[in-house]
Amino acid sequence: MKALAVGAVYREKYRMKSSLTTDAIKHAGVTSVGGLFAARALAVPDHIASEDGDRVLTYRQLDERTNRLAHVLSSYGLQRGDRVAILARNCQEYLETELAAAKLGVIVAALNWRLADRELIHCITLVEPRLILVQPEFRETIDRLPVHDVERLVIDDGYESALAQASSAPKRADLDAEDGLVILYTSGTTGLPKGALISHRAMIARAACFASQLSLPTDDHFVAWAPLYHMASTDHALATLMRGGTVHIVDGYQPDQLIDIVSRVPVGWFVLMPGMVGEFATAFENSAAKAKNILACGAMADLVPREQIAAATRALNAPYLNSFGATETGLAPATAATIPIGQAPTSLSKRQSAFCELRLVDPEDRDVADGEPGEVALRGPTLFSGYWKADETNAHDFRNGWFHMGDVMRRNPDGTLDYVDRVKYLIKSGGENIYPAEIEQVIAVDKRVLEVVVVRRSDEKWGEVPVAFIVANDPGLTEADVLSRCQDEMSSYKRPKQVIFIEDADLPRSTTGKIQRHELEKRV
Repeated sequence: MKALAVGAVYREKYRMKSSLTTDAIKHAGVTSVGGLFAARALAVPDHIASEDGDRVLTYRQLDERTNRLAHVLSSYGLQRGDRVAILARNCQEYLETELAAAKLGVIVAALNWRLADRELIHCITLVEPRLILVQPEFRETIDRLPVHDVERLVIDDGYESALAQASSAPKRADLDAEDGLVILYTSGTTGLPKGALISHRAMIARAACFASQLSLPTDDHFVAWAPLYHMASTDHALATLMRGGTVHIVDGYQPDQLIDIVSRVPVGWFVLMPGMVGEFATAFENSAAKAKNILACGAMADLVPREQIAAATRALNAPYLNSFGATETGLAPATAATIPIGQAPTSLSKRQSAFCELRLVDPEDRDVADGEPGEVALRGPTLFSGYWKADETNAHDFRNGWFHMGDVMRRNPDGTLDYVDRVKYLIKSGGENIYPAEIEQVIAVDKRVLEVVVVRRSDEKWGEVPVAFIVANDPGLTEADVLSRCQDEMSSYKRPKQVIFIEDADLPRSTTGKIQRHELEKRV
């Protein structure tokens, strides 16, 4: 009892003293992506930070350029919490924009250049950017959109001139870890894309968790060939720069460039996406090249033919990452398992990632028993901060303090997780998420369409592709008419790969009249 009393007195005295410096203590525990990158620049100034073809920058040079760009953004009136949009293919300036914004406290809206005008207009007006950075090839696209009140900075000689005239003095805003860093767009269940807000806290946690999970070295190399508007490249490019590694920027899937890079430098995680795994394995074997050292390759094994997984791991002499994650979560919650080299797996059971809590719940949010299917509910530091201007969706998805992913899994006795299905019907095509509503809304505008239902079809190259079933009220409507409209209104990967005309009476419905998409799937 005496010891307890002494301890209580000590704790009370400590609280009294520490209360005077609580704010300072809290402030010292807060950092940002921009701050951590700048710290690496001080620690390894002459180490190569990025390579974009022949353009090579050290940490000192990239830090200086991003300081200058931060001053340029400030000259446009951008302040903490404002948004700057970027419409560009993978390039050095993309990373510079993200890092400069991170130093300034500005949020980068990463626009998907593959989107149709209707979708781009939505993505831009949703986040209300004060400035759009745009590559010359997309300037015409921006000019024809009704966003003329938004200033734009073209990534050309004018960009370089602006940097040259700006101060190189460090620019570092007083940020909170929960401040937004980037907005990455995800497909919406009701049609147009949603903007997922990723904070500094989430991005730092994703970097630390993934590096720990794969035992990545601090001087790792990462190849950012997948679009930088995609989680895979933005997350891991920034993570690499916060650790002190080198980012190799490639404008999309270019096999010769990718083979050259992995042949001359060690790569921690080499991204392979559904749709190019088998093709790249063949190209690599035909090149007679040898991978220098890859710790893990690949992603989304569920969508890749098993024999392609085996071929890729043999070619690269690296295990395949059996990942399960999302833009909203990072590569948590279940990316801790790999598929051995040369193995065509008979099981794709996942292992839960470290540093996250995962529950499997029923519709009433009660934990299900092992062996029973349940929706994945997640809690942890890698989580995003919600969808931009979507209070109703956020309230539903974050109910009871857990983020509900909309994916159903089953936990096995050994703790592994088996993927079962999606709560919300989703098509995953080549690494991109597609919701049927996105396509159905476009097709349904045609007055000759009485009803349209989009389902998924297995595809050897892309994993899954969309197929449209249409009930027409005009016999003159053709597949070409439908595809032509889709071509005008949506990006190519969302367009149906097949159109099937059907009678209304032949649409499979439940007793409540709801279309049974899984029954339609059987017909394709």
